[in-house]
Amino acid sequence: MRDQKTEKLDEVFSRYAGKLGLYARQWVDAQAAEDVVQEVFVRLVELERWPEQMGAWLYRCVRNAAISEVRSQVRRRRREEARRSAEWFVAQADDSIDAQAAQDALSRLPVQQREIVVLRIWGELTFAQVAELVDRPIASVFVEYREALRTLGERLELPCRKKMD
Repeated sequence: MRDQKTEKLDEVFSRYAGKLGLYARQWVDAQAAEDVVQEVFVRLVELERWPEQMGAWLYRCVRNAAISEVRSQVRRRRREEARRSAEWFVAQADDSIDAQAAQDALSRLPVQQREIVVLRIWGELTFAQVAELVDRPIASVFVEYREALRTLGERLELPCRKKMD
């Protein structure tokens, strides 16, 4: 048995959801628009007292949420660009590799591989600790690490050192 609030929510959703999604797409892509509309309906459900001007309230909330999402995306892109351009390494006179080349090669690794390399080498974590942190099997972490080192070696044109028994 459905209560009155649930029935009213169904009515409001049926009437506005599609229109609100279209409105949100002025600022964000279709997936983000869907998320924005869902977020607004969650906020509506949480209200103790629903707005008298339902349509106006929904459109205002969708507009504000979509604009906030755009701002978040811009901030994310800026952080990512800053992270890519920031110097990770400080060059030393006796370095055997170019710090900028190493940074560039590392930044072009897939995110999962880069995270594993950073945790293993600079974080000085064991493979078991890295696996636990990234929530992946230790064997997968090792394979990703080995692949990342191979890729870095190729990009930096470093000879591969093999252990001799």
